[in-house]
Amino acid sequence: MNDEKPETLDTLFENLAEISEKQRGSELTRVPSVLKSRLFSALVRQQEQAAPLMPLDECRQHGADLCVFEQIVAISPVGENLKSKNPCEICHARLLGENVENAPIYWPGCPYVKFQNR
Repeated sequence: MNDEKPETLDTLFENLAEISEKQRGSELTRVPSVLKSRLFSALVRQQEQAAPLMPLDECRQHGADLCVFEQIVAISPVGENLKSKNPCEICHARLLGENVENAPIYWPGCPYVKFQNR
């Protein structure tokens, strides 16, 4: 029986980056922002299918930055079910991030902005 703790996504990505860096040696290349955006979207969709996402208010309480659109949903008088959905699914930043390298997105707290290679 395996007594190891399951890896968090952060740990998994850190391990993948370490392995990749060792294989490349000293040559560092950047992962395209389009690929990072598409991976993020796919992972969030997979999480959403498995169970409801954490409500946006709770995300903020746990230290997550919310983009302007997530903040609007979080303070809106809508049901908790809607606040547990991924607003990025209908956001133009996601579309730009998934299709344009170095997209002109500037929303603070937006994960797709953070993926841009700047």
